[in-house]
Amino acid sequence: MNRMLILILITLMVNDITAKEDSQTGLIMDTGWELVRANCGGCHSYGIITSQRSDRQGWEEMIRWMQSSQNLWQFDLKTEKTMLDYLSKSYPPLEGRRRAPITKTLMPMK
Repeated sequence: MNRMLILILITLMVNDITAKEDSQTGLIMDTGWELVRANCGGCHSYGIITSQRSDRQGWEEMIRWMQSSQNLWQFDLKTEKTMLDYLSKSYPPLEGRRRAPITKTLMPMK
């Protein structure tokens, strides 16, 4: 009985620690995920977000590139900060990546 109770408690603790994902988008559900869902999914799949990893500067550069070449609208400062906080926390660079992200000079031109 005690072993079963301990096992249940450990399972509940592990489930709370792991990040929960939205079943429709695959986005990690954390502060700001709704803004990313609302502003990004209309132009590309959410898989692009979940597979791309970057630090805050890299995410900001990607947003600027989309704004300058893909007609992405400008965000108010609060929205942009919340989205960048979310993206850099939820999808940071991974150690041992196969390759570095594509550099700006290799991105398609306008």
